[in-house]
Amino acid sequence: MKVHGRAANLCGSVALAGDKSMSHRALLHAALSPARSTLRNVLRAGVTAAMIGCLQRLGVSIEQAGAELHVQGGAWQPVPDALHCGNSGTTLRLMLGAIASQPLRATLSGTPGLQRRPMQRLADPLRLMGAQIDNDFAPLTVSGGALRGIDYAIPVASAQVKAALLLAALHASGPTTLREPGPSRDHSERMLRALGVDVRSEENVVTLYPLSAALPASQVTLPADMSAAAFMLAVAVLVPGSSIQMQGVGINPTRTGFLETLQEMGADIRITNQRVEGGEPVADLEAHHSALRAVEIGGVRVVRMIDEFPIFAVLATQAAGRTVVRDAAELRLKESDRITVLAGELRQLGVALTEHADGFELHGPQAIQPAAVASHGDHRLAMSLAIAGLLAPGTTTVHGADAVDESFPGFGAVLQQLGAAVEVDPA
Repeated sequence: MKVHGRAANLCGSVALAGDKSMSHRALLHAALSPARSTLRNVLRAGVTAAMIGCLQRLGVSIEQAGAELHVQGGAWQPVPDALHCGNSGTTLRLMLGAIASQPLRATLSGTPGLQRRPMQRLADPLRLMGAQIDNDFAPLTVSGGALRGIDYAIPVASAQVKAALLLAALHASGPTTLREPGPSRDHSERMLRALGVDVRSEENVVTLYPLSAALPASQVTLPADMSAAAFMLAVAVLVPGSSIQMQGVGINPTRTGFLETLQEMGADIRITNQRVEGGEPVADLEAHHSALRAVEIGGVRVVRMIDEFPIFAVLATQAAGRTVVRDAAELRLKESDRITVLAGELRQLGVALTEHADGFELHGPQAIQPAAVASHGDHRLAMSLAIAGLLAPGTTTVHGADAVDESFPGFGAVLQQLGAAVEVDPA
């Protein structure tokens, strides 16, 4: 992707695909039900394609009808070789929990990048529940079924670990209680409750009582993805004269850390038409070009904006003052070591910043220089670098920009529609 910078006046309304986290969960809940489910506004991207591919190989029927997916699940069938999770850590973790709940033996694998991501944080509690898992890194083989409920303290707040353990607990003998040191996304709890599952939450403790009957069908419309909306909010705030609107964006309180941070930085963002759809709070968002001030981020806020740090770093380059991020060591375990590669690629764009073990700091505002940069196979880094290129006085080339298809297909085309001078590599 080539981005010709010094963009201005990027204006329009952007329609976003469904929430990535909720798309994964909706697909799995439907696949675990013997009834026919209808899912609307499911994200169709690389990460969810990996999930759909795994489920179909296990015998789940998934058919597309316009904007809907019809899913017919039930008893899963064994497969002779590994289920490939692509580069999707969410797919691997949630599939691991779901398969552990079934009388099934399966191997899960993925790209070399995914194989470097540690799975022990999930594998250990699944072993305590009775699952047999032969490795802490993919490829790994899990033999499930006949699980027992546990009372378990998750060492680091993680929505994916929690979601996977809740899936395993659906068919366990006895309740499962999960205790987290801080808040994490609660999409699984909300969606399972909507299906009639007895899930009880208090503070950072969740208890699930196993199913006494089959999981019912899902009939759900997913809200637009806040993590995708973050990039459009950033474009509007960073590029002079810009104004961008989005409708029906999920504003679950566990996901709005980035939105709150932008507001603290002085961004002109308007949140209107707040409502609840399918058990999830949603709203319409409108953002305008703004002067930004630096902030410090740490503690619980990190978990609530863990996916948005690459684009937050770009915003920080234009904020007046000293930006500090701490308590974010989890970023080193994402699609890439997001701290190191983010720092390295921003330096290519002329940004001076200091990397720490659990975060980074920089002083702004700083001028962005055009350069050739690389995504390192990380979809969020690719989009963040492209947006940084909009501010440079020349052409920025983002190598490996096709990584954006993992979570935001058509990202380059959306920038073009808004008026940016962007050249997208042919498929």
